Amino acid sequence: MIVPVAVLVAAIVSFQAGAALAKSLFPLVGASGAAALRLMLATVMLFIVWRPWRLRPSGREWAALCLYGASLGLMNFLFYSALRTIPLGIAVALEFTGPLAVAMAASRRRIDFLWVALAAFGIVTLLGGGAAGRPLEPRGVACALGAGAFWALYIVFGQRAGAAHGGPSAALGMLLGALIIVPIGVAESGFALFSPSILPVALGVALLSSALPYSLEMFALTRLPTRTFGVLMSLDPAFGALSGLCFLREHLSTVQWLAIGAIMVASGGSAATSRVDSALPIPE
Repeated sequence: MIVPVAVLVAAIVSFQAGAALAKSLFPLVGASGAAALRLMLATVMLFIVWRPWRLRPSGREWAALCLYGASLGLMNFLFYSALRTIPLGIAVALEFTGPLAVAMAASRRRIDFLWVALAAFGIVTLLGGGAAGRPLEPRGVACALGAGAFWALYIVFGQRAGAAHGGPSAALGMLLGALIIVPIGVAESGFALFSPSILPVALGVALLSSALPYSLEMFALTRLPTRTFGVLMSLDPAFGALSGLCFLREHLSTVQWLAIGAIMVASGGSAATSRVDSALPIPE
């Protein structure tokens, strides 16, 4: 089990490193431009791997794919928008409330109230004060929570979209998300979005944030018990905070680390005590 655990941790590290790298594109193309580049280039990578043009979805399957793609695109757009004004670790922790809500929605056990209370404590603590005791920027917080809401929808519609066609559905979903977000990116940054000088960084973002973690996740998911997968996924906010510290020099207070820890414990505890044998995917 050591190898798949290491592979999943590598996927989480890759995703967070890609988010930190994407932030370096903000001065050049803005947050929407960075999201557009990631979706465009990740679409090309996933199309090469999955060759989804061979699919023949039915009308109902197309509806699920469209909702999945829209959720994926808007999740990425809002997450990058949040990174403009709040630290990476805090944005990831707030976004994580979306899949946590999905995990809690179908449960009515007493132990789940503990996880809800811990998550609520973490969120309220984060909202109460940012760096040096200052409140977090409201728009960034709203974008991070909005990204979490679309992550929840991504899980619901992704399960429906992937039920019939599996991996190729992710490539089509990425394309549909790109069709929504790329016009927004072009409107914000214009032709700078297609500048060859930013292509190497943009390719790195697409690879680290989408193509590589997606592939590593698929490897780990087929070799790990899903509860183990879910518990390990709760490490995501911590790696986000560490990535922000190492690559972006975003220093969090002790209270903020404790709040992130509370959300992580809530997520890991929910996965560990779940009666449903399911796991939350990494957002591509």
